[in-house]
Amino acid sequence: MSDGLARVQTAVAEAHRTEWSRVLAAVARQTGDLDLAEDCVEDAYVTALTKWVTDGIPANPAAWLTTTARRRAIDILRRNIAFRARAHLLVEPPTEDGPDMDDEFEIPDERLRLVFTCCHPALSRDSQMALTLRLICGLPTDDIARLFLVPIPTMAARLTRAKKKIAVAKIPYRVPDAAELPDRLTAALGVIYLLFTTGHTQPNGADLAEPELINTAFALARLLRVLMPDEHEVAGLLALMLLIDARRPTRVDAAGDLVLLEHQDRSRWDRAAIAEGAALIEPVFRSGRPGPYAIQAAIAATHATAPTWEETDWPQLLHLYDALATRWPSPVVELNRLGVVLMIAGPETALSELATLEQDQRLADYPYLPALKADLLRRLHRPDEAATAYRHALDLTANETERRFLARRLTALTQL
Repeated sequence: MSDGLARVQTAVAEAHRTEWSRVLAAVARQTGDLDLAEDCVEDAYVTALTKWVTDGIPANPAAWLTTTARRRAIDILRRNIAFRARAHLLVEPPTEDGPDMDDEFEIPDERLRLVFTCCHPALSRDSQMALTLRLICGLPTDDIARLFLVPIPTMAARLTRAKKKIAVAKIPYRVPDAAELPDRLTAALGVIYLLFTTGHTQPNGADLAEPELINTAFALARLLRVLMPDEHEVAGLLALMLLIDARRPTRVDAAGDLVLLEHQDRSRWDRAAIAEGAALIEPVFRSGRPGPYAIQAAIAATHATAPTWEETDWPQLLHLYDALATRWPSPVVELNRLGVVLMIAGPETALSELATLEQDQRLADYPYLPALKADLLRRLHRPDEAATAYRHALDLTANETERRFLARRLTALTQL
């Protein structure tokens, strides 16, 4: 492979990683057709693989991709016999030649419109989440299928149905009016948090985190905060993300290996982010109406403000988890709560409570359940059972950083 081709492939991959959602949102805004926009943006990335070899990598790859996709969309609509009937869907149509593809060309950030389109109440919760991962994150359908634990054809059909429903129902591509926002808020918060958690720990890949997804989630959360400054759960979500992300520099060591919270260097945590997150949730709790995101933020704040792991306020954390379980019943919440039970009551009690969670089929393929079970069994000096649980966790884990951590724990057990 020539150096030029290799550089282009790297540049296209980087543009896909960092600019996919912005390019797609900008094209969808002009066409009003998600399927058409997605197809044209994909074509633009494919075209870039050859054009950038001959013409050079543009100074503004996102602008080049957006303009190329827009032109492709206009060409398709013009060839379509229904073009005149659909012409009203075009918003601020580009000129015949499209905008200049130079450093001055800026793509307006339309991603919040795309989020609200994905989380329209006409779509099921699973469809909202899957569509967000496809359109905002640019994840391939097979990766999304693995995340949702369904066959690839099932997920492909689900995504197709969701986009068709948006088209048939004429769901508008816009941020809802003020009166509509509260009804759409829960879904919008959910998809933004999904973006953040997907970036915080990638489902697949060599690295633990994907910074661009995290940055996208923060941009959307801050936009939503501007739109709805008095909504406590918007503040709670932003606070939660800030408090969790403050620990990002210490989650892996110099070799890229996972470092557990108890062993992280707290002096390297982002104190400005911690202070901002704590300030956001203070008025929420003073109001006496904290929601699930604010409670989770308080949990993260308790960890973030503890001087050491040993000095963490474990009884306060247990109280917060109990409150969260009441407001947001979830087996994942119960599983996370067991980490606190471990610190207060010991591994035997935590393992006994975990046995109940093992009966919940919603956690059947959740890798953190066998990982926690393995750790509890390790602490109880039951190495054979712990090794079995670690192997089970490895079978369910795709992220390479997490897999290396589990493999090291397994190796340490088998060498005893």
